Amino acid sequence: MISVDEAILQRRSVRGFLPREVPHPVLDEVFAIAQRSPSNCNVQPWVPHVVSGEALKKLAAALVAAGERGEPIAPDWPAESKFDGVYRARQVDAAVQLYGAMGVERSDLVGRRAAYVRNLGFFGAPHAVFIFMPHPFDTREATDIGMYAQTLMLAMTARGIATCAQGALGLYPGIVREMLGLPQGQRLLFGVSFGYEDPADKANAARVGRAPTTETVRFHR
Repeated sequence: MISVDEAILQRRSVRGFLPREVPHPVLDEVFAIAQRSPSNCNVQPWVPHVVSGEALKKLAAALVAAGERGEPIAPDWPAESKFDGVYRARQVDAAVQLYGAMGVERSDLVGRRAAYVRNLGFFGAPHAVFIFMPHPFDTREATDIGMYAQTLMLAMTARGIATCAQGALGLYPGIVREMLGLPQGQRLLFGVSFGYEDPADKANAARVGRAPTTETVRFHR
């Protein structure tokens, strides 16, 4: 086990996984820890659905098929972020690092499309957790779910489990709800693919930085 600081520094988005599953007792442990996350009035608005095995394979096939045929996305929450200025620069840098590690040129539209579709196949991870929020919860409760997801990923990192939080897994919520047998009132925010990192996957060589606190934090006295 490592410290909280070490887990924060070590955690990164992994986009290539080994097929080996995480033992179920470990899954129970990390989700129990994540349940300790803070939330407004302690309502604990997160509804995680963990998918593995044959269920994950069927769901991956359905999502990948939707992506390959160009089915229009229908997310429960707006997914078209528009970045300007420094935020756009950071977005572009992340893309440069990732596609560069995979050897995909900017002009390679086929390769870039294939890289996008890999998102929908969980990057080969043996597990994914889809995090839903019941209607009528909204933005305020969504921030609680963000803290839940971070707590979950740090608990996993501390145990050598790699993760990748993916907005792409929230693009086809209708498919996910249908295959998991969930009602319309359960609205999907995003998903997290997880398992053990495949060090041979080229995508995992990508590294992105963080802005210095001198550019982001404002102290007031």
